[in-house]
Amino acid sequence: MISFFERFFEFQKKVHQLIFSWIPFSFGDLVYILTGIFLLYHGAALFKKRKRHSSLLSLLVGINIFYFLYQVFWGMLYFQVPIIKKLPTQKEPTTEKAKILALNYLEKCKRTRSLVKEDHNGIFIITDLKALQKEILNKQARLPENISGKKAPGINSFKPSLFKEVMNFTGILGYYNPFTAEAQYNSQLPHTYIPFTSAHESSHQLGFAREQEANFVGYLIGIDSKNPELRYSTEYFTLKSLLNFIVEEDPEFVKSMLKNYSLPMKRDRVYEKAFVLKHQGWLDDFFGFTNNLFLKSNQQEGSITYSYFIDLLLNYESSEK
Repeated sequence: MISFFERFFEFQKKVHQLIFSWIPFSFGDLVYILTGIFLLYHGAALFKKRKRHSSLLSLLVGINIFYFLYQVFWGMLYFQVPIIKKLPTQKEPTTEKAKILALNYLEKCKRTRSLVKEDHNGIFIITDLKALQKEILNKQARLPENISGKKAPGINSFKPSLFKEVMNFTGILGYYNPFTAEAQYNSQLPHTYIPFTSAHESSHQLGFAREQEANFVGYLIGIDSKNPELRYSTEYFTLKSLLNFIVEEDPEFVKSMLKNYSLPMKRDRVYEKAFVLKHQGWLDDFFGFTNNLFLKSNQQEGSITYSYFIDLLLNYESSEK
């Protein structure tokens, strides 16, 4: 049954990308806006006795159609065979192994950071977003066959979100729209986030539904890239994920690692922290809570855990040696 939905996803994804990719803005966001207007209009009409019955019927029909399409286009992909079962080794991640890998990725980050451009404040910047997106699409087609047998259409359907001002306060970096096959990203993010976020959302475009699996596929897309901007963002995400995994067990190790960041990396980290602190608030907490519930309801771990990504990363690294 799941294989049917996987094949159907490949078909509808290509059709949707051919239809919507040429539109210069996120058509999927427009769909969400119109859906929100529909819900608000009929929700308000429930308080009017004359329109209550028809509005309730419209709401029920609309919600059911939306939910049905979501499940057909996307929801069933959460039940695919987990990537961890495709790897030759399946060992539990340990803090010691994560530390060894973190030291390795710190050195990689230092080297790659020296190859990328900076703004006048010494902060990493992307110089050619289209070239970066083209590289992601090229790398999609070169993923290991034992992990991904999915088709990469090679169609550029990356879009800056229309909701970027709101996204700044939600902690959401990007999202995939299953109704239009567009990969949205927040264009106002610090540039250290954008390349890997794009690789992550492109993994959803391939058909990897689980968040931590999309992180892992995004890692595979970016880690050996010839584009230094994509490679640095991927290495930096991987390093931060490893440190987040280690910190509860050995906070002193993490402090030592942060002290050993190169000066350019320290500037990038300070800029990221300033961006996050500037946009923290109740909206960030609310979206973090609801996103956590959403992930758990779709056969996933909550949004705050890195363990599955680290599990995939450490097992993959072990199998490559």
